[in-house]
Order: sequence, then C-alpha cells, then structure tokens
Amino acid sequence: MPKINVYLPDDLADAVRDAGLPVSAICQRALEEAVRRVTTIRRVVLGDLDPAALTTALPHFTARTVTVLTLAIAAARETGAPAVTTAHLLRGLLDEGANLGLQILTAMEIDPAAITIPEGGEAGGEGLRFSTPAATAIELAVAEATGMGHNYVGCEHLLIGLSAEPDGLAGTLLRDLGADARATRRTVTAALAGYAHLRASAPAPAPADLRAAVRAEITPLLQRVEALEAEVSSRRP
Repeated sequence: MPKINVYLPDDLADAVRDAGLPVSAICQRALEEAVRRVTTIRRVVLGDLDPAALTTALPHFTARTVTVLTLAIAAARETGAPAVTTAHLLRGLLDEGANLGLQILTAMEIDPAAITIPEGGEAGGEGLRFSTPAATAIELAVAEATGMGHNYVGCEHLLIGLSAEPDGLAGTLLRDLGADARATRRTVTAALAGYAHLRASAPAPAPADLRAAVRAEITPLLQRVEALEAEVSSRRP
C-alpha cells in the first residue's frame, strides 16, 4: 500500500500519541471525504442546474456560496460566455452582497464596491461548465475548508481559492489589490476567531462589529509576522 507522510505540529503530534488515535484510519477517511468533494465538483455540468440542483450536488456548500455560484452562472449566460470563469465567480461573490468574503476584503482595506472586474475568456469544455481556472479555484476552496477543519465550504473559502488560483482573471485582480492567498487566509482565520468571540456575547454581530473584531484579531498577528520577517532579514548576509 502506498505511503503518504503527514506532518503535524509538535503539540498536536504529542496529543495524538497521548490519545492513542488511529492516525492512518482517520487520515484515510478525511482524504476520502476530500476526494469525494473535489470529484463532485469536477462532475458538475452547469447547463442543466438550478439553485436547488446545485444544493443537492454540492451539499457541503453554504446557501450563500450556492447563491454566489448561481449568480456566476447567470452572469456567464447573460454575456454568452463559453464557460463560467473566475471573473464570474468573483462577480457573484460581489453581487451576493452579504457574505463573509466581502467582510474579509473590507478588513483587508479593499473596498468591494470599488472592484472593477475585467472581461476575458478562460478555457472551458463542452457545454456551459466551469472554466479550468474556475474549477481549480472551487477545488482550492474545498481544500481550504478541509484544511481548516470545517465541514462546510463558505464564501470566505471561495475567496481564498480565487486568490490562490494562478491562471484566472480573478486571482490576478485580487493579488494586485493585495489579497494574495497568504494574506487572505490569515484574515479569514482572524475573522472566524473574531466571529466566534462575538457570538459568545451577541447572537447576531453587526458587520461593523465583525470588521472591528477581525482587525483586533489580525493586528497582533501581522505585527508578529512582520517582526519575524524583519528578524530573518537581519540575519541574512
């Protein structure tokens, strides 16, 4: 049987050993689930799907994420595009108007309302399907959700996927605005931590409160990263 190495932080490795967990079996089940999610995405044909069908085909996607995909499909159809591109996905994210991905952009000092999405094609297949970069971005979103230990795929994960995808128009635009994958992932992590803190004190935090919590969470993290980078630079000959 092929062997795949799994690397863990020291404290987690110690905890796993102390708990006597069956690492191989747990990893196999987690990887099987991740493969099923990605395979499902690759098999989705957009031309025959309505929102209800998308929900059935992508059960781990949140309702808002399904709405974003639906808006992206509609945008592609309206323009007669041969494929649903990353630009359509980003447009759907912006047009949905109330998702956490937009709060992430705002926390990164990027005004969603000021984003101008370029026009352009991305290679697709027969019928209206995801372009290759768009499919990759969605697969990356699933991978991000899985890596964070989440059992859902939200708009925040899709934003990371779009920023990480190397070939599509959306990724280029987001990176030019300062939302590269590393910074976006870091902000999402801080946002979720801030949201969890707010939920402990209020059932429905306002967007302004959430943005403030995100900034409060991410500021010390950014300061630590900058300090580490400065230390590394100082050691270089």
